[in-house]
Amino acid sequence: MLYYFFSWLNKNYNIPGAGVFQFSTFRMAMAVITSLVITTVFGRRLIDYLRFKQVGETVRNLGLEGQMQKAGTPTMGGLIIILGIVVPTLLFAKLGNIYVIMMLVTTLWLGGIGFLDDYIKVFKKNKEGLAGRFKIVGQVGLALFIGFTMYSNPDIIIRQEVKLPVKYDARVDFHMKNNVPVYTQDVRSTKTTMPFYKNNEFDYSKVLKFIGANTDHYSLLVFMFFVIIIITFISNGANITDGIDGLATGTSAIIGATLAILAFVSGNIVIADYLHIMFIPNSGEMVVFAGAFVGACVGFLWYNSYPAQVFMGDTGSLAIGGIIAVFAILIRKELMVPLLCGIFVVENFSVMIQVGWFKYTRRKFGEGRRVFLMAPLHHHFQKRGFHESKIVTRFWIIGILLAIVTIVTLKLR
Repeated sequence: MLYYFFSWLNKNYNIPGAGVFQFSTFRMAMAVITSLVITTVFGRRLIDYLRFKQVGETVRNLGLEGQMQKAGTPTMGGLIIILGIVVPTLLFAKLGNIYVIMMLVTTLWLGGIGFLDDYIKVFKKNKEGLAGRFKIVGQVGLALFIGFTMYSNPDIIIRQEVKLPVKYDARVDFHMKNNVPVYTQDVRSTKTTMPFYKNNEFDYSKVLKFIGANTDHYSLLVFMFFVIIIITFISNGANITDGIDGLATGTSAIIGATLAILAFVSGNIVIADYLHIMFIPNSGEMVVFAGAFVGACVGFLWYNSYPAQVFMGDTGSLAIGGIIAVFAILIRKELMVPLLCGIFVVENFSVMIQVGWFKYTRRKFGEGRRVFLMAPLHHHFQKRGFHESKIVTRFWIIGILLAIVTIVTLKLR
């Protein structure tokens, strides 16, 4: 909203300083600051309110050191994160931007599902919460919305170099590059960024190339499949990772900062051209949302670091996982997610491996056997005697390393 207000002031009254709101980097910085203020100042009040309402965490005794001391800690703190994301985005982002709209929808959609799950657990005294199938339905529903919108919305395009005559019925732009004529088009496409691939680009329609010609007709189905898998997997991965103080929050902040960099370079035609990566018009506005996201995670970490004064609950964990997945999809970097979100991926697979191996050995040998002392993986290290602060710090270090490698892959082909 402030973007439009200061644009009006600058246009009509030429007020000094008003023009700075035209820069997405400035508005991103303001979003970070505002988000930090909201989460730290109003977060304290929300924690006190949750404690007053006795919205406390119910803890099962799993034999982990210090676990039972966390019983009664206020949960549903994800409301702080959502507030810290939505308010700065509404204040500083271009609200007419389709990418910003889709990120706000994602935040409220998955935040609502998580809130319903926490509400059932806390107020209805049902430890199981919202049935898993309903969570999956909600995640798949969001994925279908995101996938279909990306495929059909005329404002969601990529700019690609073409040779005459062109295949697509769209305007051809011309410019000189190193004294060589270059022709470009803005087109709707299912292309995405593939790390370690020859030109860093991959088209989903090529997945079914083996069935013969005209695979473009099936590109939407293939794209939808990948979108559904990525959103459900990463959203649940963040949920599983949120098992010890500060782990999911800090990891998400690292991932969010990396996505902000990727969005900036993908939405800036000069940098995209210099790096020879896909240019996505209007996607640079997402750095404002990313700034609010990182600020909300860091601000929430003020209260969620060990010993945690509040837990985010599914209200926060489902939302932040979905936000990361959708953000990566919108800037066409979703195939980098297994690397960038390696912590979430490993945590998710540790549970799948543990459960699968236990069921297999019970069926074959009559008793279930375990690969890890406990799953998810962070609990395995707790069982081995590591303090949770040490586990969290080391996971953050790994997350930073994965983030750096992800950025480097833009030039490794």
